[in-house]
Amino acid sequence: MTTRPQADKYRPETPILELGDSFYDKVEPARFPETRLRFRNDRAAEEVGLAQLDDAAWIAHFGRFEPLPDNLSPPLALRYHGHQFRVYNPEIGDGRGFLFAQMRGRADRLMDLGTKGSGQTPWSRFGDGRLTLKGGVREILATEMLEALGVETSRTFSLIETGEALERGDEPSPTRSSVLVRLSHGHIRIGSFQRLAYLRDEAGMLRLIAYVLRHYFGEETGEDAPARLLAHVVRRTAPLAPSYLAAGFVHGVLNSDNINVTGESFDYGPWRFTPFYDPAFTAAYFDHSGLYAFGRQAEAIHWNVVQLAVALRLVAEAEDLVPAIEPFAQGYEDALIERFLWRLGVKPRGAEHDKPLVGAIEKALMEQTVEIDRFFFDWAGGAKRRATPADMYYAGPAFEDFREAVAAYKPARALDHPYWSDAAPCSMHIDEVEAIWGRIAEADDWSALEAKVAAIRRMGEAMAG
Repeated sequence: MTTRPQADKYRPETPILELGDSFYDKVEPARFPETRLRFRNDRAAEEVGLAQLDDAAWIAHFGRFEPLPDNLSPPLALRYHGHQFRVYNPEIGDGRGFLFAQMRGRADRLMDLGTKGSGQTPWSRFGDGRLTLKGGVREILATEMLEALGVETSRTFSLIETGEALERGDEPSPTRSSVLVRLSHGHIRIGSFQRLAYLRDEAGMLRLIAYVLRHYFGEETGEDAPARLLAHVVRRTAPLAPSYLAAGFVHGVLNSDNINVTGESFDYGPWRFTPFYDPAFTAAYFDHSGLYAFGRQAEAIHWNVVQLAVALRLVAEAEDLVPAIEPFAQGYEDALIERFLWRLGVKPRGAEHDKPLVGAIEKALMEQTVEIDRFFFDWAGGAKRRATPADMYYAGPAFEDFREAVAAYKPARALDHPYWSDAAPCSMHIDEVEAIWGRIAEADDWSALEAKVAAIRRMGEAMAG
């Protein structure tokens, strides 16, 4: 049985104000016709001392955005630029969200509460600043599943239905509206640095570097601060794509304004979990070239990190920055091995054994005969535990190298959790997402979502075992 840690105390801290008004715009939240609480993440709230809020107080803070004690007032829409599908855009920023609060969480990490769908800001351009209820439900499902599969991700903290009818081109309209709050380890993006380089704002760049080093990496600034910052971002972002690959996840929009410098995955729009290990699988219907396809996510993240280096050249020499980027490839390879072995649930045996094992897994799964979730579920602990529907494929030549390589591995976790006796793994494919939403849209039935979140968390407990 898993013992949950006791709830932390609420510890407000607002260092974002150190950066000054040129980094953000003070904004007013939208006033919604109604505020109906649909999801509250008490597990996340415990970590920042907010689980004690009753529903009325929760709605007041996360639906009407009454300030939390000793915290930001008013909220702040952050300014940034970014490459969107490799096209530079200087006209973006927080267009339908803002930074609502900051506080210290577990391990003394600085945590942000940010919004999505909270109204128009100076960066909304032609948008209404709103979020569809379906978009909010999808973000719950994405973040819960990724957290259970060991991905460093923001967490959906709250979802409140807001009673407006929204017109959207990619959903049947009018559609229901919502406002979402996410808990994350910061909202500073690569695009935040790109904006300062675009403006040639050296003082602002140095201020942002100092802020990130101090509050996210526990270091002070200095002559080599830009290179140290870049090295930290490389170290944090290199494992992101391997985490996606092991989870079978496609983010869909890995633009530089969607890459957090802490390496935490966030901002889920057209995401998908691919059933099969298909490098060409895309999530966004508008990604016609496959730029952010399943198998190209490492390339996308590396490209964005290089853009950070380009931006930092405003205050550093290229020869000082290049060595900080070079470890990305090795970091990716090390994390790929670590994440695949973690999901398989086996103990590492050293790179000379582990690398061929991961290669054999990828080779076998690319035959696309067995779904990713099915494979890791059936072979949890490194040995097939019982007969399954995929046995005819496991016995074939595609899995021959894997069978030979995995035979020497020992389990890394106990397999006594009831989850491992289920008939099938917990998955999150698009047909299930649509079925969950269909129940809500047609009958206002939230039971399927609640059951799925419970099932995901149960899987997460088994994976952590």
